[in-house]
Amino acid sequence: MSSVVIIAANARSLIANRGDLIRKLKQHGHEVTALVPRFDVLPEVESLEIPYELIRIDRRHMNILKDLLSCGELWRKLRRLSPDLVFAYGIKPIVYGTLTARMARVSRVFSMITGLGYLFTSKSLKARVGRLVAKGLYAVALPLNKMVFFQNPDDRRAIGRLGPISLCKKIAVTAGSGINLEHFSPAPLPDGPLRFLVIARLLRDKGVIEFCETAMELHAVYPEVKFEVLGPHDSSLPNSIPIKQIERYKSAGVVRFHSATKDVRPYIANCSMLVLPSYREGTPRAVLEAMAMGRGIITTDAPGCRETVVHGGNGLLVKPADVVTLREAIQRVIENPSLIKEMGEKSLAIARTKYDVNIVNNEIISNLFSEKNR
Repeated sequence: MSSVVIIAANARSLIANRGDLIRKLKQHGHEVTALVPRFDVLPEVESLEIPYELIRIDRRHMNILKDLLSCGELWRKLRRLSPDLVFAYGIKPIVYGTLTARMARVSRVFSMITGLGYLFTSKSLKARVGRLVAKGLYAVALPLNKMVFFQNPDDRRAIGRLGPISLCKKIAVTAGSGINLEHFSPAPLPDGPLRFLVIARLLRDKGVIEFCETAMELHAVYPEVKFEVLGPHDSSLPNSIPIKQIERYKSAGVVRFHSATKDVRPYIANCSMLVLPSYREGTPRAVLEAMAMGRGIITTDAPGCRETVVHGGNGLLVKPADVVTLREAIQRVIENPSLIKEMGEKSLAIARTKYDVNIVNNEIISNLFSEKNR
């Protein structure tokens, strides 16, 4: 059996997206330790029942001095822990984790790119500079991995165009992080008016503005239809929607906003369809959660999102950053309500055959401990 160190991007994702993987690793007899950024550590990390240590990695800002100190801290921890294998996700954990792990003489290093996000969707000067930096860092770190996991083929191609991916020893594309079908189980469709729900942080590139603008237009024609957004607002994040704009939508009374919650299941159970007009994802967890609960999906024909939907099957695909096609898709469902049940059933079938967390984690673990990757 092996000792494994997981270098997490943040506590929330470690719990929600890696929790089942950690439990599966433990079932196989492996010892797992997590390194978690101290800026967002949550008490719920204790529920994973593994040892964890805090590290000084700030995913929001680039600061050469602080990042060098972070690398020094990572190196010391990895030297002391002396794991057989390191698994990292998130750009800084991947880059700094890979480099310091190899410096600490850990030969088996694996990374998972869970999405390219803001740096690859925004056209701002800050994002363009950050994108250049990210390209250079990936070019150095990725070839040092035994294997790099991607969550969709578009991200693999995007990184491939940067050059470093051709130097990687091995590549795998997984069906996201999978979804626990026991925790997210089918829920009957609610009675009453149709409800369209977005679950996302209040960021521009999540398509929240397009959803709100669409809701305002459709409300004039279908005043009985409900539109809801569930997610936190953090003004410190890049591309955060200004709070004044959010307040304007709230005061209009058309879109109901819910703050962040630890359990999204009641909200999904109370919606007719899930909507995610995101510009780019790795594999959107909210979509998988809704699919597992038997909900049809309206999302964008964009990297990470398009893989979850068969257009006209379990949902509808719309153009990113486009109110017109989003409005047309939602209106199609409003005027053809039988699609809600039909698409929900097809979503559930896809979740069971493609996104079952047991299938996904078995594939990941098989690659981590393959003789070829030793």
